[in-house]
Amino acid sequence: MAITEVAVYAHLTDADIEALGDELDAIRREIEERRGSADAAYIRRTIAFQRLLDAGARLVLAGTRSRLGWLAGTTALAAAKSIENMEIGHNVSHGQWDWMNDPEIHSRTWEWDMAGVSSQWRYSHNYRHHVFTNVVGMDDDVGFGVLRVTRDQRWTPRQLIQPLQNLLLAATFEWGIALHGLYSEQERATTPAGKKAHTRALLRKIGRQTAKDYLFFPLLSGRRWRRTLTGTITANTVRNLWAYVVIFCGHFPDGAEKFTPEAIEDETHAQWYLRQMLGTANFDAGPVLGFLSGHLSHQIEHHLFPDLPSNRYAEIAVRVRALCDKYDLPYTTGPLPRQYLLTLRTIHKLALPDSFLTATSDDAPETASERKFARGAESGNRRGGLRTARAAHDSERAAGSRKRR
Repeated sequence: MAITEVAVYAHLTDADIEALGDELDAIRREIEERRGSADAAYIRRTIAFQRLLDAGARLVLAGTRSRLGWLAGTTALAAAKSIENMEIGHNVSHGQWDWMNDPEIHSRTWEWDMAGVSSQWRYSHNYRHHVFTNVVGMDDDVGFGVLRVTRDQRWTPRQLIQPLQNLLLAATFEWGIALHGLYSEQERATTPAGKKAHTRALLRKIGRQTAKDYLFFPLLSGRRWRRTLTGTITANTVRNLWAYVVIFCGHFPDGAEKFTPEAIEDETHAQWYLRQMLGTANFDAGPVLGFLSGHLSHQIEHHLFPDLPSNRYAEIAVRVRALCDKYDLPYTTGPLPRQYLLTLRTIHKLALPDSFLTATSDDAPETASERKFARGAESGNRRGGLRTARAAHDSERAAGSRKRR
């Protein structure tokens, strides 16, 4: 089962959690006080660079005849689209730059270069996902309604094709996000007319997006329209795959915990902070990889401070990691290939019925709860924070396994 008693699972007292929350609040206040012209210049440079890269890529696609030219143009276009979606569209829509009071770079006005409607995505993502992160049955991003990523989700025969569904979702990720946002808006719509309005808004956006990418720019290329069309299709697919990998590596590798609805009853802000730290994961990235991922290589920091400028996440991460050391909490991160392989393992493993799985529903790599520590607590071995408790638990389990052999 998912975690119900977060403090018990984290091996922290209520006073510990409130103290942790105070220290995280102090980080927020300091960054808010320091953000200014350098941050504004950063996002404006990023937007200018992305637009120049996009225009240059399309010129190369339309103006060259060689395969190398097609490859260079397509690669540049995929990079431009990834930057627009992740470092710009995603982060602007979180309100990270609203403090600038720039009507163009604002969460209420930015419409990203993607099939989904930004306003629909903001509700499903900024509210349902970021407020109720990894709460089973409340956060629609837990498997995106398609994949079983925790044993708390009931197995059905449909899960047998989950590995294939995962591949399809990866290749068509922008369309999955578009439908995800639409379904969330329709769920909260109170009238049939309201639901239809949301559907019409999405259809209009799809019409504009497909016309731009698959009609307008190919027609501008004249006789080389096929090069532009195939290059655009390829660039969009690459962008979809990259966005999928980044998002999945931030939410589904081992260590990204899940929670029951009871876990958030009467939840304080400090307890919300702790749930974000336990429910997300980072991957190791340098400046270039971090930029191309929208700085979502720092998913933990993003979930703690979703509306702080993304260019600040690297410096915030140093302090968050220090807090994890101080409170003996895990800081879940690792190389990108490793994080993705752990995610794939979960997706393929949970395609099978629970009867085929060996670990318990309270003590599995992808599904854990406070009950995994029950034996240690009963024997008086509960000590330190979660990181120490995990190490002791793993050591005891390994010792028991050796005895059985």
